[in-house]
Amino acid sequence: MLRQKIGVVLFQLGGPDSIEAIEPFLYNLFCDPDIIDFPFARIARQPLARLIASRRAKHVAHHYADIGGKSPLLEFTRRQAVALERELNQDFDARVAVAMRYWHPFTEEAIKELAGHAADEVVLLPLYPQYSKTTTGSSMNEWNRRFQRNGWNPRTHLVREFFEDSAYLDSVVQAVKASLRHFDDHADLDIIFSAHSVPLAVIERGDPYQRQIERTVDLVWRKGGWSARRHLCYQSKVGASKWLRPSMHETIRNVAAAGSQHVLVVPISFVSDHVETLHEIDIEHRAQAHQLGIHDYRMMPGLNDSPAFIAALGGLVRGCIAKSKHAAMVGFS
Repeated sequence: MLRQKIGVVLFQLGGPDSIEAIEPFLYNLFCDPDIIDFPFARIARQPLARLIASRRAKHVAHHYADIGGKSPLLEFTRRQAVALERELNQDFDARVAVAMRYWHPFTEEAIKELAGHAADEVVLLPLYPQYSKTTTGSSMNEWNRRFQRNGWNPRTHLVREFFEDSAYLDSVVQAVKASLRHFDDHADLDIIFSAHSVPLAVIERGDPYQRQIERTVDLVWRKGGWSARRHLCYQSKVGASKWLRPSMHETIRNVAAAGSQHVLVVPISFVSDHVETLHEIDIEHRAQAHQLGIHDYRMMPGLNDSPAFIAALGGLVRGCIAKSKHAAMVGFS
């Protein structure tokens, strides 16, 4: 019996694969109209992106040098793709492709791979649990710009967000619990949930990101049932405009001022380790914490290709295919 051919695209931010790639990666990022948008941006976006990329590249080059000279994001995403393909091939003839937004492999490469597989159905799966126009929205805009049927006409499904998915939440709780084994007294512990920040202007225009982050933390906390003290903060602000707060710098200062000695940081908006977890949280903020007297400071590793997270992704894909079959049956009847 022939198994149904399906394709899955894992969308991610991407990251430089060498020190030399940092500046072109940043240029691609700041050229994105979903990131840089203001009156007359069409005229000024490219020169502005070139200026910001040049300055930021010099600033962050040593960050990448400290974690091996490149971003590990592609490696982790490829591991997720391999593991998810293995999981899905229990039921389908599946191909899982990777589409990075700002560095190789780009979206058109994923499209070519799945067209070659001749998938009947394609599930678009951005690896951002919470929706934002700056992440999932940008990836979908790029997909729509690049996708041309050219005789290949798959049914396409989008996993717009999965911040409330029970299996995903279980994978986060499982990862937090594994990290908590290193602490003796959970009652004397501060758990800091850290999410990538976005400009307040984005939220004020109706982006659901902040609300979904807060909901994710609530659901994880409820499932975990911990007795620790809980905090939510935001990191990775760029530029002078107002972004979501409190920042992680502020939160570490406040926790230290309250006399905390034990801190676990949970990167709640990231599913894979990269420069913002491995350097910003685990090096920069570790140094800040130690300076302020917090010596028992730990970071929960990313979900990466943990079996529980891969099973959650598999459930999301299967759910899309099952809904499609049900809709087809209802339409036929």
